[in-house]
Amino acid sequence: MDIRKEEQPSGGRYVASLEGHEGEMTFSRTSPQLIIVDHTGVPDALRGKGVGQALAQHAIDDARAGGWKIFPLCPFFKAQAARHPEWKDALSG
Repeated sequence: MDIRKEEQPSGGRYVASLEGHEGEMTFSRTSPQLIIVDHTGVPDALRGKGVGQALAQHAIDDARAGGWKIFPLCPFFKAQAARHPEWKDALSG
């Protein structure tokens, strides 16, 4: 699975490519220290293949490396964060 980040000053998305399909996790940047993950979308063809989880983990790793935090507004991301207490250091709120 290939994951890339597309970013503009106000936000962007993480895109996972697998088997000719793309899943995405979108975010808004509120400051240099905080993003809000607001949506995760995975096409039916990729469901059950860990794409959403991989996108969430990639965002967490990116936040840790960049020294900023994530506010989980997206229901999927929020549920993943609840399942992964070890992510707490990268989360806001």
